[in-house]
Amino acid sequence: MSIPFTPLLKSLPASVPFTGPETLERQRGSQFKARLGANESAFGISSRAALAISEHIGTSGCSWYGDPENHDLRSLLAQKHGVDMDCLCVDAGIDALLGLTVRMTIEPGTPVVSSLGAYPTFNYHVAGFGGVLHTVPYKNHHEDPDALIDCARQHNARLVYLSNPDNPMGTSLSADVTQSMIERLPEGCILLLDEAYAEFMTDHELPELDMDNRQLIRFRTFSKAYGLAGMRIGYAMGNPELISGFNRIRNHFAVNRLAQIAAVASLEDTKILPSVLQKVSAGRQRIYDLADSLQLPYLRSSTNFVTVDMGSSQRAAEILAALNEQGIFLRKPMVPPQDRFIRFGVGTENEHAMLAQALGALLEN
Repeated sequence: MSIPFTPLLKSLPASVPFTGPETLERQRGSQFKARLGANESAFGISSRAALAISEHIGTSGCSWYGDPENHDLRSLLAQKHGVDMDCLCVDAGIDALLGLTVRMTIEPGTPVVSSLGAYPTFNYHVAGFGGVLHTVPYKNHHEDPDALIDCARQHNARLVYLSNPDNPMGTSLSADVTQSMIERLPEGCILLLDEAYAEFMTDHELPELDMDNRQLIRFRTFSKAYGLAGMRIGYAMGNPELISGFNRIRNHFAVNRLAQIAAVASLEDTKILPSVLQKVSAGRQRIYDLADSLQLPYLRSSTNFVTVDMGSSQRAAEILAALNEQGIFLRKPMVPPQDRFIRFGVGTENEHAMLAQALGALLEN
């Protein structure tokens, strides 16, 4: 008997948006010496979070389900952002929240808009629910708010996806530009504002929070600045009526207890963010200096990575493959013309030294 997959499922590839470093390690037969391609934190987690995990890992942390309401974490986040708790939904990272958002709003044939070459997980979820994706090109290596709005109007799109700061380019839009985009959204259209790297910007560089706006959902994560990528925890902020949609369909036990404990402890630790931000700033400068020394153009970054221009897509692919072969895991944008860049994650000083030596030797040859 045939497996009763839906026609939509049968039309989809059995793949994920990314080739993980673990897959590449299995292919090459050894581990990477420098893991700089996934935009993870190279600087560990909060000492308070580490202590909290160690205190609970042998007891309730693993044996008990997580709190399905994520109450303690939402309470702290509400205080941090000055919003009500019902404006917040916590789930297993932004990727999971994007999937829930698409599930809430998209039916087969529903049009949505994103940038060509933007973070691909949104596209992955849209395809999984039968939505129709329309894309616009980047403009000067930035996502183009005017083009996104025009495209949304043209196609009567239900969702527009924007990451700010941007992944994969690391560029950012000013608060005024982003706010102008929010105000120009067509009626019936929701902006999904992915702010995974928001901690690397200052408050005045981000638009003010507005929980009255029923056309905006903002997404944040503990994966980047807080270093909890492996624990899978993030949150959405928005109008309570919008956020209530998540609670109608989400898996209420998706967030594990240790992730909740670690996130709460990270927010309570006043030292972790300043420390990480200082190290990331210094690490970005090391990459800028390296690129300058090798006469490679680069983009100023608002994230924990820097995109460096290799001149052509072919050259970027060759250098990327050679660096990966030497044990340095990196990635690059997948769509032209951005695919001539390589994305260099900020690492430790030792990881940067390995990168500098390997890249310098490659370019000499």
